[in-house]
Amino acid sequence: DRRRGGGQTLPSPPGTRQRRREAFGKEVVVAYLEAKPGADRRQVARDLRLKAADRRLLKAIYAELAPARAAAPPAPADSAPAAAPASDIVAARVIGFDDETAEPLLIPAEWLRAGPPPHIRLRRLDAAALAPGSRALVRIDRRDGRAWRGRLLRAADEMPERVVGVVRTTPQGRIVEPADRRLRQEFLLVPGAEPPPRAGDLVIARPLPVRRFERPRAALLEHLGDSASPRAASAVALALHDIPVEFSAAALAEIRGCARASHEAPRADLRAVKLVTIDGADARDFDDAVHAVPDPDTQGWRITVAIADVAWYVRPGSALDQDAARRGNSVYFPDRVVPMLPERLSNDLCSLRPGEDRPVLAAELRIDAGGTLHAHRFVRATMRAAARLTYDQVQAWRDGDPSALPADLHEPARHLFAAYGALATARARRGTLELDLPERAVTLGPDGRIAAIAPRARHDSHRLIEEMMILANVAAAESLERSRQPCLYRIHERPSDERRDALGVSLAALGYRLAKGQGVRPALLRDVLAWAAGKPFQDMVSDLVLRSQALALYSPENPGHFGLALPRYAHFTSPIRRYADLVVHRALIAAHGLGDGGATPDHASLAATGERVSRAERRAQAAERAALERHVAQFLAARVGASFAARVSGLHRAGIFVALTETGAEGLVPMSSLPGRWRLHPAGHLLEGPGGQIGLADKVTVRLVEAAGISGALRFELDLDLAPAPAGRGGRTRAGPRGRRGANRRSA
Repeated sequence: DRRRGGGQTLPSPPGTRQRRREAFGKEVVVAYLEAKPGADRRQVARDLRLKAADRRLLKAIYAELAPARAAAPPAPADSAPAAAPASDIVAARVIGFDDETAEPLLIPAEWLRAGPPPHIRLRRLDAAALAPGSRALVRIDRRDGRAWRGRLLRAADEMPERVVGVVRTTPQGRIVEPADRRLRQEFLLVPGAEPPPRAGDLVIARPLPVRRFERPRAALLEHLGDSASPRAASAVALALHDIPVEFSAAALAEIRGCARASHEAPRADLRAVKLVTIDGADARDFDDAVHAVPDPDTQGWRITVAIADVAWYVRPGSALDQDAARRGNSVYFPDRVVPMLPERLSNDLCSLRPGEDRPVLAAELRIDAGGTLHAHRFVRATMRAAARLTYDQVQAWRDGDPSALPADLHEPARHLFAAYGALATARARRGTLELDLPERAVTLGPDGRIAAIAPRARHDSHRLIEEMMILANVAAAESLERSRQPCLYRIHERPSDERRDALGVSLAALGYRLAKGQGVRPALLRDVLAWAAGKPFQDMVSDLVLRSQALALYSPENPGHFGLALPRYAHFTSPIRRYADLVVHRALIAAHGLGDGGATPDHASLAATGERVSRAERRAQAAERAALERHVAQFLAARVGASFAARVSGLHRAGIFVALTETGAEGLVPMSSLPGRWRLHPAGHLLEGPGGQIGLADKVTVRLVEAAGISGALRFELDLDLAPAPAGRGGRTRAGPRGRRGANRRSA
């Protein structure tokens, strides 16, 4: 039993002991011995971290396997080690969860194969048993892009290194209730902390060693503030994902000594060019500016993309560089930003403010009328932004409001949109995967809490900037290749066959069938998106396609970028917030003799940097998602008991995952809350119960039962009195949750 505040006693989940017994058995031992045939029983017990009861079971399993092991011919003593088997058992540590698929990501504790330790991806179903930083025993059996696919054999019994949670008061003393809902136990705080924590405090604690059957204990490490504070959501996300917040004293000392860059030669002078920045109204840094004019030589356009010259201030090996490399990228929350570099750089020296001279690394790009890139060069220059514009301003001018922009910017704006038209033509021609997923704009009130959540508008003004940034990134990769300079590419590999098959199962549940054996190409996925366009489940199909994609990574090896349909691509346009872009800037500076870019890194060094910043990117995305989930849960806490329109976004043995139409918030309808007995279809796309079926993308009405602001968990019940009957698929009409017949049909 577990005890929470107020002395309420909650029973342990049913079947806990049974599930633990199922986690260890003959299959685990046989699989282990396939990987390490010479291991004795003690080594197996040690590596699998078996407790007393399991050690007795291991002894029986060894006795059962003894005849077969004795019959196996021993390997010659002087023979070379056998090649690694097709399936290995490895101990691994959880480094996070894929922000798109929710699949656990792990790194092996010891890697005996060639090359650096890879990521190991487990099934989404295994996520419930794991927490960031915990260890597990997994069986890996196949490659999935640049990662290995694995299956969880057992979660290790080790405690996490630290626990983030809320202090509660019980008759037994103060406890920490974890903010990570994957941790299903509470920790008794040992006394002695000064100042002592109070009920409701948000803290970080270190679990202490305990004897078997003893209640888990922890020592207080740090106070994070009041759990009721509006900033608690982001504080939890930062602590859970170990995001660095403070800069080192050495880095701060360096930034105080930074002087403004000289604007004399060898810098080119772009101050007469009407370069403008275009960002969101709530943008926190302005590090890119654009300009376009007609190019008579190509019958197209000459585009300039100017990027803040961060490399001028952040030199390789400096304390600033070390801090930036450790962070990897900036992290953005609704209520704050954790920058990769101090604000003196991001908001001052490298912010392209109107009317102020700033050092930049500029890409001068020439395209024809069809958007094909004909020539490019990179220069170190000085610019002076003509204006700081917002997407809404530029779009309003585009839509016919001349007063939205100053008169002297009308012609530059016309040229920018004309050049964008050419780039959009090229994008359509090469077959880019278009995933226009809805984004939610979060508005904070004066008290720092969420006041509103609404769809974020997406205009041609956004796409204009995106296309020009993509063009500059392509030019950066091409330029480094031509110069034979090592490059840190941004890569995105073709989805694996396994992911394609999983996508096919989900699409079949919605009425669309992928042809068997058909390879995954952007054109195939565009056909899927075109079929879903305008249908009620359009956003869900876009999300399914997104989840089918491989992870985008940074690497010195270049398999291309599948999503953008580009043979080479490197991130160049945001060095103030992405370390990978700073690496590319330094490489361009060295390749074109534009100054001291530092020593040229070798392939191994670039590979290590790519691995590190890829992990940092995943960490930042997971933290941003975690913070948003908790902010939304706080926002909805005042509406417990209210009913909401929703759509089924996933089905699981644990229950129904739903996404609210109003806010996009996701939560769970537990299976235990459904009346009667329900059965999940083997393919996982249909739930069958008394009098009806519930399937993916069905519209439902749910009632909010619980909104836990600290864990971000939302729990719902189906509002059976208000829930409309799910629509039929594939020409079938299905009953609603109460046996009513669906009036609408959804055809393929």
